[in-house]
Amino acid sequence: MDKELNKKMSALDPRFRKKIADLLDLMHESVSMLYDVATHDEKTGIYNNKFFETMLNMEFEKAKRGKQNLSLIIVDIDFFKKVNDTHGHMKADELLARLAQVLKKQARVSDIVARFGGEEFVILLPATNLAKAKIFSSRLKNAIHSDKILKKYSITVSGGITEYRKNDTKKRIKQRADKALYQAKQKGRDRFVSLK
Repeated sequence: MDKELNKKMSALDPRFRKKIADLLDLMHESVSMLYDVATHDEKTGIYNNKFFETMLNMEFEKAKRGKQNLSLIIVDIDFFKKVNDTHGHMKADELLARLAQVLKKQARVSDIVARFGGEEFVILLPATNLAKAKIFSSRLKNAIHSDKILKKYSITVSGGITEYRKNDTKKRIKQRADKALYQAKQKGRDRFVSLK
C-alpha cells in the first residue's frame, strides 16, 4: 500500500483496518488472476495470441526505430492430427502443454512464447538477429528430441524463422516466417528453415 493510504488506514479502528486490508489483498489477487486469464492460453499456460500481438506491436516499433534486432519463429507440430487420432484429444492436449513448457524453458525472460492457435506456436525474440535465432532454434530442436515424453510419442516440430528488415511491416514478417515454416514442411519436417 502507498503512504497516503497507510496514513488514512492508521486512523481507523484496528478491526476495521484489518477487514479493509484483507479486502485490498483479495482485490489485488483478483486483478492478478484476471490478468493471467486475459494474457495466457488456457490449455498450455503460455501466452495467448492476443498478448503476443500486443508485444509484437511494441517490439516492432523498437526495431523500426533502429533500436534493436527482432526475430520471429513460427513452430508447428508435425502430423498432430495423427497424434489426436491415435492417442485421443486428452493425450494430445497433454502433449501440446508439454511442448509449450519445453519451448518456454528454452526461451529467455525477454522472449515471448505464445500459442498461435491449434498446434502452432510463435516465438518473438527481441534483440536477436537471424544468426542468433537459428542457434536458438537448434537448441529448441535438441530440447524437443531430448524430452522423454515428447520422444515417447514421436513429437517433432517444423519451424520458420525470419528477422525484421528495414521498412518491414508486421504482416510481412509474419508472412515470411509462415513461408519458411511451409518450406520446412516441404523439405521433410522436423527442421527449421530461415528466410531473410
